[in-house]
Amino acid sequence: MQDMARTKRASWQMFNRIAGRYDLLNRLLSLRQDVRWRRRLTDKLPQRDHLNVVDLATGTADLMLTLHQRCPQIRSMIGIDPARNMLTLGRKKLERIMFRSQPFLIQGDAHHLSLHSKSADVVTMAFGIRNISNLQPVLAEIKRVLRESGKLFILEFSLPTHRFIRAIYLFYFRHILPRIGRWISGDSTAYTYLNHTVEDFPYGEAFCAILEKAGFTHVHAEPLTFGVVTIYSAVHP
Repeated sequence: MQDMARTKRASWQMFNRIAGRYDLLNRLLSLRQDVRWRRRLTDKLPQRDHLNVVDLATGTADLMLTLHQRCPQIRSMIGIDPARNMLTLGRKKLERIMFRSQPFLIQGDAHHLSLHSKSADVVTMAFGIRNISNLQPVLAEIKRVLRESGKLFILEFSLPTHRFIRAIYLFYFRHILPRIGRWISGDSTAYTYLNHTVEDFPYGEAFCAILEKAGFTHVHAEPLTFGVVTIYSAVHP
């Protein structure tokens, strides 16, 4: 357990190493379902105008681009990630888009956000929460930057509940995905790490309980694609 916690704290270094192949592998290994999953998350944003959005674990800014394309009610976006190489690629992608209001990308740690309290209407995080070894301080920081009635949306891998689908999924994650990931990324550990963090993560009702313990209300989990991923939504009371 301690070894996994140390690995999670240093995971940004791994993402720096695989940054150049990260987007390609996401599309390939998910059969482009990651695009649909992000779109589903963006559909949940409040419809009121002038939203200020903070995207944590923003990586190469895929979710920020989807938010821009599908959510005209957004006034400003800030993306935060500890991996510099991922952010460099994200900036290049964002520079090709004409934004209503140019987003900011900041290298930073979700444990200590350099943002004003009560400054965000929405906080999002896609495929990042499982890389955090100590969830409570991060959830407390998210609550701090959210305004009252602000909303949190988290997209993360989970395990299917159907026995047969779960068996196929775990075989793919344990045996096929690491080999493809290693071959394309050139990193021998990155996609083995992915498998371990997915199986280790307290998904579904367990994660909802963690959000409620952190003080969020109206907590809801929506499994997608047979439970391969889940969108969690919660409200700052």
